[in-house]
Amino acid sequence: MNISILVEGKTELAFKGHLLHFLKTRLPGKMPKLRFISYDGRIPKGDKLRRVVVNLLKDRYDAVIALTDVYTGTGDFANPADAKIKMRQWVGQMPEFHPHVANRDFEAWLLPYWSEIQKLAGHNRSAPGIHPENVNDTKPPSYHIKEVFEAGKRKRSYNKPRDAHRILKGKDLLVSAQACPELKKFLNTILKCSGSELIS
Repeated sequence: MNISILVEGKTELAFKGHLLHFLKTRLPGKMPKLRFISYDGRIPKGDKLRRVVVNLLKDRYDAVIALTDVYTGTGDFANPADAKIKMRQWVGQMPEFHPHVANRDFEAWLLPYWSEIQKLAGHNRSAPGIHPENVNDTKPPSYHIKEVFEAGKRKRSYNKPRDAHRILKGKDLLVSAQACPELKKFLNTILKCSGSELIS
């Protein structure tokens, strides 16, 4: 199984190693080959997204997953459902295409590890709510992480690829998947494509 995953930037690339480690524990003997394609800001939209998906499927990929933030700074998407509907409309009814979102941004999936964020930042600021994917659009999860890093004893800002990797290091992605429904859906798409049992 060859799966191409379209992502927005370096933070999601930092996630790749942790995703592979998680999948290896659940897919012994059935591990797919994952290729992350980073667009350094936004994945394509409209006809361009369709062309990318068509070309990847022609290039012997069995599935293409598009992973976008809902909070893109452009107002393109109202919520996760709207983002997935629009990506599906842009690409058309291709069963090999799977649209997914991080709500509000990728850092929502880091919030379940808030104690690690506190430790790395050197600050005991409390978590911004108990439902990571419901953190307000006007101040998305990445802003909360940035603020606690800058307020902490280390006196440095949050660096997305470096610190996302450090936050996730040695952590079980299942913890975040159980707190973040959109992450669970993303992981279950990969598991389903690979013929494995889904996360309940």
